[in-house]
Amino acid sequence: MTVALRGMLMVIVGFFSGSLMFSAWLTRLAGGDVRRVGDGNPGAVNAFRAAGPIVGSIAMLLDFLKGWLPVAGAYWLLGVRGWWLAAVIVAPVLGHAFSPFLRLRGGKGITATFGVWSGVTLWEAPCLLGGVLALCKLVFRLRDDWSMLVALAFLVAYLLWRHPEPALIAAWTVNAAVVAFKHVKSHPAP
Repeated sequence: MTVALRGMLMVIVGFFSGSLMFSAWLTRLAGGDVRRVGDGNPGAVNAFRAAGPIVGSIAMLLDFLKGWLPVAGAYWLLGVRGWWLAAVIVAPVLGHAFSPFLRLRGGKGITATFGVWSGVTLWEAPCLLGGVLALCKLVFRLRDDWSMLVALAFLVAYLLWRHPEPALIAAWTVNAAVVAFKHVKSHPAP
């Protein structure tokens, strides 16, 4: 199987994986509704709010894995690199943000973002993202949307330093644009 064929296959798998809305489904099974709490986003944070810490933790793990599994599989097992890897990285985030299971009204893609970058960098990117998010929230008391945008800015600096491949920078650009779009859309201007 050629690299292009492996890449195409993993893009499809990644998008489908990302589109699985575990937070919404698990919360519904528990008798709650993620769309009726917080900002109405069908993501892991609202799963915590709507159904408690057990369902929220399971939803967060599954949202992480739906980004991590296709990217890690493509990168570490199938040897997908370059522009095909960039497409595989973006696919789960796009699937989560525009899930066909929710009529293209998916989540913000935060946990999926942690997953996809973990698939390429293992522990490095999630530690950076998590550390910057925690610093922004706890020390500087920034809102969630600003905290995530600052964390994504640090991620591109990290990528330029450790993995300066143009395809990864392009993947980061699309990933950051999707997350920013979904945050703006969930917090419209007054």
